[in-house]
Amino acid sequence: MSGVKNYLSLIKFSHTIFAMPFAMIGFFLGVVSVEKETHSNPWYMRYGLTFVLVILCMVFARSAAMAFNRYLDRRFDARNPRTAIREIPAGILKANSVLLFTIANSVLFIVAAYFINPLCFYLSPVALLVVLGYSYTKRFTPLCHLVLGLGLSLAPIGAYLAVTAAFSLLPVLFSLAVIFWVSGFDIIYALQDEEFDRSQQLYSIPAWLGKARALRFSEMLHLLSAASVVLAGWYGHFGWLYWAGVAVFTGMLVYQHSIVKPGDLRRVNLAFMTANGIASVVFAFFVISDLLSR
Repeated sequence: MSGVKNYLSLIKFSHTIFAMPFAMIGFFLGVVSVEKETHSNPWYMRYGLTFVLVILCMVFARSAAMAFNRYLDRRFDARNPRTAIREIPAGILKANSVLLFTIANSVLFIVAAYFINPLCFYLSPVALLVVLGYSYTKRFTPLCHLVLGLGLSLAPIGAYLAVTAAFSLLPVLFSLAVIFWVSGFDIIYALQDEEFDRSQQLYSIPAWLGKARALRFSEMLHLLSAASVVLAGWYGHFGWLYWAGVAVFTGMLVYQHSIVKPGDLRRVNLAFMTANGIASVVFAFFVISDLLSR
């Protein structure tokens, strides 16, 4: 049991709260788009298996990505006082075991995608390339935060494809919202390691621009994220429930910038986990409620 807890801690399973709600938005967008008439059976009777497979794909892909990141960054983590307590540098898990865990989750992700539909199966290696490739980006570009955002932004598009096996603009708009949202709050989180990243010649927006300008950059990204959900609402002809969700989402974006300052990082974790967790879960609740009320 302790081994399971160690791996759940390794991959920060609680952080699934960021992308999973947007995957659910993509899933229900797909359900609504293919349902042209009223059915006597509820959606979970018709799409229950697909729903489970989408969740499994999310869990496997994210577990592979986080484990690979911990494996690849293990030497940097050991030098950083903030991250030295992580499982590999602390000796709780062996590096080779984490690599095997990464491989196993990658294979399981592809297998789950195979059972969804051919398009998802064919695109699964591309998705893995993005989410695993992120771990290398901090070594050569300060735009690594945007690559992380890109990886999580695959959630609404992938879930939509699982149901429809076809591309559409609306889930792409939600994906843009995720890219800008995740990139913005990852910059806030990276403020903690500005000096360490510089000392190790690692790239990040805070190390490149400094704390104050990095926060301005994050604000710009979050403004683009808010604009994306507004555009999605207009394009998708959503009702008042959706716009209530937009109000909460944008409110949480504003809140996290109000509590983190260049000279005061004490509430970074509150901004990172609490504010963004509320933003994603509440927003998804209102969006899905709006979709199912049609």
